[in-house]
Formats: sequence, structure tokens, C-alpha cells
Amino acid sequence: MDNKEINQGRRRFLTLATAGAGGVAALGVATPFVASWFPSEKAKAAGAPVEVDVSKIEAGQLMTVEWQGKPVWVLNRTEEQQKSIPSLDGEMADPKSEVDHQPEYCKNELRSIKDNIFVAIGICTHLGCSPTFRPDVAPADLGAGWKGGFFCPCHGSKFDLAGRVYKGVPAPTNLVIPPYKYLTDTTVLVGDDK
Repeated sequence: MDNKEINQGRRRFLTLATAGAGGVAALGVATPFVASWFPSEKAKAAGAPVEVDVSKIEAGQLMTVEWQGKPVWVLNRTEEQQKSIPSLDGEMADPKSEVDHQPEYCKNELRSIKDNIFVAIGICTHLGCSPTFRPDVAPADLGAGWKGGFFCPCHGSKFDLAGRVYKGVPAPTNLVIPPYKYLTDTTVLVGDDK
């Protein structure tokens, strides 16, 4: 065979096939490298804002969601529960929420944007335990005058339905209110208020 009789079509095909295979290989190597620049789904979930559909929470019921690895309570307070909150001012350590544990828009009597929906981080301000929701009125183990709220069984701290701490318990401050906002009348975005 004479070297001058080279099949140009075959040469073009082999050149394009080799370039194509090299391009696919380069893309295969680059994809995981580029993907490593972006946070994982787990990392995004740890700090990403969380949407909560409050229309699914019945009056008097509590829903717990996770935000930044912490339990966040979303409570749909009944009208009766809302009315009971101001009557407890004299029993609270910080009834007007002077300690800065809430965004400015929640520095009000009910510590919320809307009167019925209460949003708080479900961690006791004493040693970081998670209190239990005790909506029942005046149970014997919580003392006379209890109108519902949150009780930390670890050391006996009590909070009312606005997350305000009672006087004389180990917890030093009210429950923390995370940043949040309403996207719609029934959807709350916890973790972002911009």
C-alpha cells in the first residue's frame, strides 16, 4: 500500500471521535470538581429558610419544624389562649420582652407578627433542653394559675404561650424568636425576614 493513498474521510472520523471522547472525559472530570464548589443538600438544609404552611395547623395545635438543626415551634393559638397572655404579666420575669431575643417586629404583647401564630425556637434558655408543649389549663404539677405554655422537665423552667419565662425558674430569659416573615396569608418562611 502506498502512503499517498490515505483515506481522508476515515482520518476526519478518527480525529472527531478522539476529540469527542476527550471532551466527554474532560466533562466527566470537571463535573464533580465544579459541583464541590456548591454546598451539599444537607448543608443547604442546615441553614436554609424553611417554609411552613400554617393553614394545616388547627387552633390550639403545635407544629415543629427544623431550622439550622434546631426545633422551631409554630403554634396556632386560640382566641382564649391569646387573651390569657396579658393576664400573666405579673408572673413573668421579662413581660415586655426587654431582653433582645426577638426581632423588632415581634417585640409586642404576643411576641408575634399575627396574633394567633406564634413562632419560637424550641430550646430552653437555661441549658438547651427542649421543653414540652403543655396547653392544658391548671394541671396540678404546674401550679395554680397555669394557663398553658411550655414546660422544661429537666429543671422545671416554665414559659407561657408567648414564650415568656416565669419568675423564679432556672431559665434566665424568654424563648428566642427566629427571624421570619409571611410569604402569603398561610405560608411562613422561618429563617429569613428580608
